[in-house]
Amino acid sequence: MGNLVDLYSVYGQSPWLDNLRREWLHNGELARWVERGVRGLTSNPSIFQAAMTTGTAYEQQFSHLLKDGLSVAEAYWEMVYSDISGALDALAPVHAQSNGADGYVSVEVDPKLAHNTEGTLSAAVAISERLNRPNLLVKIPGTAAGLSAIEAMTAQGRSVNVTLLFSLARYREVIDAYLRGLEAHPGDLSQVTGVASFFISRTDTEVDRRLEALSTSEALALRGKTAVAQGQVAYQIFCDQFSGPRWEALAARGANPQRPLWASTSTKNPAYRDTLYVDELIGPNTVNTLPETTLEAFADHGSLCRTVDADPNEAQAILDRVRRAGVDLDEVSERLADEGVAAFVKSFEDLLESLSTTADRLLTGPR
Repeated sequence: MGNLVDLYSVYGQSPWLDNLRREWLHNGELARWVERGVRGLTSNPSIFQAAMTTGTAYEQQFSHLLKDGLSVAEAYWEMVYSDISGALDALAPVHAQSNGADGYVSVEVDPKLAHNTEGTLSAAVAISERLNRPNLLVKIPGTAAGLSAIEAMTAQGRSVNVTLLFSLARYREVIDAYLRGLEAHPGDLSQVTGVASFFISRTDTEVDRRLEALSTSEALALRGKTAVAQGQVAYQIFCDQFSGPRWEALAARGANPQRPLWASTSTKNPAYRDTLYVDELIGPNTVNTLPETTLEAFADHGSLCRTVDADPNEAQAILDRVRRAGVDLDEVSERLADEGVAAFVKSFEDLLESLSTTADRLLTGPR
């Protein structure tokens, strides 16, 4: 059937598409990906920045929204809702056929709210109520401020994609927030789900830079190993936390586990194989969200083998060796999380600035 289909049917990992463009909803491109085995879709402010500032696909709707009196920011969200609604429609059959296991589409709250608990919760609820679809995941950054919002959303029976996770310690906190939310929800839990998006390749980029700066033979030998090892240790945390009496009590009420989702899985270093961050993190009850170039690469020549828990002791040993070599992984995680939020904020602000320029042109017309 093909690598993408086998990835799920044989190994239990769901491949999702990490991109969205309006034309894909109309020219059949997204539908073709679904036919090839894609089982979900993720978006973020950087994706919408690229989509809305390339070509003219949004100009007609944008012009109408402006003429209806909407601000540039309000018009932006209306265009996002249009795209996400189309993607939700395209993935709805997967959601139905999988009995709610897959077919999800993720949309992120305003990234400027990443350190504002109440603002994040209010925005997340507004998105959830506006789109009101069973296959919607609202993305909330896994910051310290995001934890309470994640718990509250889950307690309300709303499904969340926790994004921008780089730290194993924070990942444990995110799982606990999800479990507390489930415990606080009064009724049937079968319609509530979630994923925790652990960012992979960016960790190697930063850790490798530090290892190269150390320049010892021990440090240099560890390049390209930290990100996969951290993902594999995260998977062990997932397996441990979603077992035992606490989880069994929730599962008896219909609860779904919060699956780990491997994000940022395109290979940044050309010295590494282009499917590295797919090949080495394959296993059941996981998701890997991939840009189309990496999806194409894996469909063509990816390695199909259960790898995510092949040697958990060695994965932990690699992280220990990286620390002994002189890299502070806690500081790396904190820096990457801060940079991730800042990058999404910049994309969001740059997009609004670009849309404001377009608005001036559309409203004033040719001179």
